[in-house]
Parts: sequence; C-alpha cells; structure tokens
Amino acid sequence: MAGNALIPVGKIVGTHGIKGYLKVLSFAESVDTFAPGNALVLSRQGEPLATFRIASARPHKRVILLVLEGIASIEAAKQWIGCELCVDKASLPKPEEDSYYWYQIIGLQALTLDDRRLGRVEAIIPTGSNDVYVVRDGKQEVLVPAIDSVVVDIDLKENIMRVDLPEGLED
Repeated sequence: MAGNALIPVGKIVGTHGIKGYLKVLSFAESVDTFAPGNALVLSRQGEPLATFRIASARPHKRVILLVLEGIASIEAAKQWIGCELCVDKASLPKPEEDSYYWYQIIGLQALTLDDRRLGRVEAIIPTGSNDVYVVRDGKQEVLVPAIDSVVVDIDLKENIMRVDLPEGLED
C-alpha cells in the first residue's frame, strides 16, 4: 500500500489488561471499520510500520478495545502506543450519494453562494445531531454546521464546498 493511499481511522492511545488489547480512539463513524479480518496499517508520523489483521474489536467507554493478530501481550502492545491505524483508501466502501468521508471534506475551500472565500476546512467536530466543519482563514474561524440547508454543494473535482451561512455564524 502506498503511503498516500492510507487513510487514518484511529489512533492507539493505550493498552488494556495484560493480553495485548489496544485502546483505540476511533476517527471512524462506525465500529464496522474494525471488523475482524480487516487489515490495518500501523504508522507513525505518516510512515507505515507494520500491517496487522483485526482479531476482534468492541466499544469500551470512549474508545475501542482492539485485538490484533500477532499482538498477544502488554509488552508487544506498548510499542504501538501513539501509532495511527490506517486503511487502504481502495478498501473503503463507496459512500452513499451525497455522503462523504472526512478525508474528502478536510482541505476543501469553503465559499459562500456569492463566491466569497471563507477559508479551508481544517477539522471536523462530530456532534450528536450533525458534524460541524471548522473553516479557517488565517486567524478567522467559522464553524459550519454540516446540514443540507447550510452546505449547499460539495464539488470534489474543484475542491470546493459552497455554503449558505445563516446570519450570525460569521464574526
């Protein structure tokens, strides 16, 4: 797998118990990303280090407890703390119509309907009801709710997101 084809889906933030369980902060919307048998590439600072198959995964408090084939002790697990868990972009299912992966949204230019540049989407904040796109231009920041009435169009080919901001969202 080429480095630029890898999409981060989580980060190892600790261990659990003595049998090599990994505590994972998930970037994925669904725990299905961590289905047994799926391959994960562990990387540090964008450099792929090793590939493992998932033996099991289950939610635990605010993390996922992950068991990877070949990691069966706390000693073996500790060395991977801080690594990102990545999947090959080609292995991701095609999103439903008018749905996008976060990696597709982050980096888009945000423009108003009258072509005024708001900045670039730099982060996404998941909330209970909808995501919020963090759009920054220098020191200016606009929080854009990811709802149909606000995000009018996303053009991945042009790298543009058009928004119709309700009054009061901008400074």
